Amino acid sequence: MRKYLIQFKPFLIFIGTFFAAYIALTVVYKFYLNSLKADEVDAVTSWVGHNVEQLLSAFNYDIKVQQGFASPWLEVWFNTKYQIRIVEGCNAVSVIILFVSFVLAFSGRLKVTLLYILFGIIFIYILNVVRIALLTVLLFHFPDQSHLLHGVLFPLAIYGSVFLLWVIWVNKFSKYAK
Repeated sequence: MRKYLIQFKPFLIFIGTFFAAYIALTVVYKFYLNSLKADEVDAVTSWVGHNVEQLLSAFNYDIKVQQGFASPWLEVWFNTKYQIRIVEGCNAVSVIILFVSFVLAFSGRLKVTLLYILFGIIFIYILNVVRIALLTVLLFHFPDQSHLLHGVLFPLAIYGSVFLLWVIWVNKFSKYAK
């Protein structure tokens, strides 16, 4: 048994670090969500909604993002038509937690690791805002393509981007690079 523990030590450290980080970050986030009132929109979702509104306004679209009546989501009105709603699950926090946990599990030097995590969080956040803005516009023009856009293409884009960030991390910056 000891032989296998020694042989698989790097893998076991990776798995242990990944799950410890993932569980710790998820528990902290869930405590935060549980501290909110039932009809309250969390801060990150509010920021995302505000940034989606700013982005589409910059392209002169008729856009309004507002909290739904007595509900924990944001309504997105596009060209005076209720288009989509932004719920807590749309704010990419769970994707960010997954990204951070993986980078920590393959950590490198502290400064590089922290800078890459910061860069990744900002990148994922911006990508998510762009994703929701594009989804709003595309669903307005192609409402019959809702499943393809929301259920396939956009998740593929965000998870694919996170996967590429991981590949870059492991190959260029982690302690396992080269």
